[in-house]
Amino acid sequence: MTDDVRSHRLRPGDRLASFTLETLSHGPLQVPSGGLLHLQFRRFAGCPVCSLHLRSFARGRDELAAAAVQTVAFFHSSAETMRPYHADLPFPVVPDPERRWYGRFGVERSALAGAHPKVVWSAIRGMVGAPSNPFDGEGGKDGLPADFLVGPDGAILDVRYGAHAADHWELEQVIALARANR
Repeated sequence: MTDDVRSHRLRPGDRLASFTLETLSHGPLQVPSGGLLHLQFRRFAGCPVCSLHLRSFARGRDELAAAAVQTVAFFHSSAETMRPYHADLPFPVVPDPERRWYGRFGVERSALAGAHPKVVWSAIRGMVGAPSNPFDGEGGKDGLPADFLVGPDGAILDVRYGAHAADHWELEQVIALARANR
């Protein structure tokens, strides 16, 4: 974590320039999309905490649709490594092994990313209840999560930079934020 990375953190009110994402199995995605977007930055492809988290969003896809928000998940792993874990998700996932988008959004790393009791519990639940492998995926195990709610015009409406691997917006929080920003 450097001051340089911290200085590039996005804040509510910042505006994204238009760009296109290449997704794992949903084709190209234009950002901003003309609707509300929840961009979530996860860790490595086999991360059990991440897999458990994303499966909750997959189960909540009807609730997300009712709140008129689309979720997109980023991983700092290759498409090949991600495919066994995330190709079946009902929303776009973006391989980013070079961490290009992580850098653009100011998403950080920490050697202590996995050193929190909530992470341990989530990892155990993820290894049992979601496709995962804690040893599979490029980019190391030190990635931190981040969440962004992006408006139809590219404005950052809300943001959360996680302090540990399980510090992220839950489905209910994303839905509440989407409803509050309609």
